[in-house]
Amino acid sequence: MQISGAVALVTGANRGLGKHFAQQLLSRGAKVYATARRPELVDLPGATVLALDITDPASVAAAAAAAPDVTLLVNNAGLDTATGLVTGDLDRIRLELDTHFWGTLAMIRAFAPQLAGGAILNVLSAMSWFNYPGHTAYGVAKAAEWNLTNGVRLELAEQKTLVTALHLGAADTDLSDYDGPKGDPAVLVRAGLDGLEQDRAEVVADEWTAHVKASLAGDPSDFYR
Repeated sequence: MQISGAVALVTGANRGLGKHFAQQLLSRGAKVYATARRPELVDLPGATVLALDITDPASVAAAAAAAPDVTLLVNNAGLDTATGLVTGDLDRIRLELDTHFWGTLAMIRAFAPQLAGGAILNVLSAMSWFNYPGHTAYGVAKAAEWNLTNGVRLELAEQKTLVTALHLGAADTDLSDYDGPKGDPAVLVRAGLDGLEQDRAEVVADEWTAHVKASLAGDPSDFYR
């Protein structure tokens, strides 16, 4: 995958990791469609701004029609409703899945025909592989998005679409309310884009995420204790 000369579409590009993705893609020589539910909040000179709500099928279809030349799809849009599974609001839990699973799948289904020979980068999380009190709905949604990524990678292999999963821990953006060590979003995004250019199926962007992945080979009680 060569980013220079590619045509990229980034979801959730108005802030956080999405804005970093759009900026770094532009600096690497890509044409960029920067999308957001509120496009008026996107401030990215050089990018083409589109309105997009990945949970709305009509909005997804409109974006695909407006960007028929996309060769790289960056599925970054997401949210964390800080909702638990047992007593949490079911509508908020559904919103997590509508966004991370169904929204990501809708984008892939809409853009897959034009991504033959191109690539998809799904922004996942260390929480694809563990869960945390108060954010368990998010963990479920990210786990579902992880295996979605594995599944579409198999299905799109014949048309030579690279499907890369970027797993990362907490990033130092205004979207994170985690009170602990956070990674530099520019460094995390750079790791994902470097992984694309190396044709990697998976990028583990930081030490915490590598630790979480390694724990899967052990007893879960050891990790959670």
